[in-house]
Amino acid sequence: MNMTAETPIRGTAMAGHNRISTQALTSVARAAAGEALGVPAHDVRAEWSDDNGLLALSLVMPVAVPNLTMVLRDPGRLAAFGGSIWDRAVAAKAQILRRVTELTGAQLSRVDIRISGATVRGGGRVR
Repeated sequence: MNMTAETPIRGTAMAGHNRISTQALTSVARAAAGEALGVPAHDVRAEWSDDNGLLALSLVMPVAVPNLTMVLRDPGRLAAFGGSIWDRAVAAKAQILRRVTELTGAQLSRVDIRISGATVRGGGRVR
């Protein structure tokens, strides 16, 4: 079999190690958090700490909310956004933990979220 540098060896452990920098982990965490709560990644602040050998992620970020006048006219708009800010933050923790682990392979012990503000979105559903 002819192998080149680009040809992966499947099922074979290779000597050496891989490291993901803190900056790369932070960028992934910010993107996952922004995606989960409907805000740009650059609005998310992420910090890491050691939690008995695992990584604990602390996030400070705003959250997207529907236009309140529209919610008064149509209370169903709140459900279209995913519910209350509290419910969305609780659900986002698991989503962020899963996504960061999936993308980086890092083992996180927990995700803490502090909501620092709100960004009004006019549409019905945050993507």
